[in-house]
Order: sequence, then C-alpha cells, then structure tokens
Amino acid sequence: MQTSHQVALETKHAGLERQIVQESQRPIPDPVTLASLKKQKLRLKEEIASI
Repeated sequence: MQTSHQVALETKHAGLERQIVQESQRPIPDPVTLASLKKQKLRLKEEIASI
C-alpha cells in the first residue's frame, strides 16, 4: 500500500523526468541543469526504493 509520502515522491520523480526531457529537447541543452535534474531524480528514486 502506498503512503501519501511515497505518492508525493513519485509525483516529484515524474516531474523531474518531464523537466529532463524538456531540457534535452532544447536546441542547446544545458549540461549543468541536466546533471542537476538527474541527480535529484536519482536521490528520489533511492528514497522511494527505501520505503
């Protein structure tokens, strides 16, 4: 059973994925922004997995 905390984390994770896709599709993606978004997404994934 999912808790509200887990649902919130998964929602944030999905939002980060959308931001990564948007940044990747720009004519000149910013590598620093992409790296930051990917690190945030990975941290959330690890937190979700530990629940």
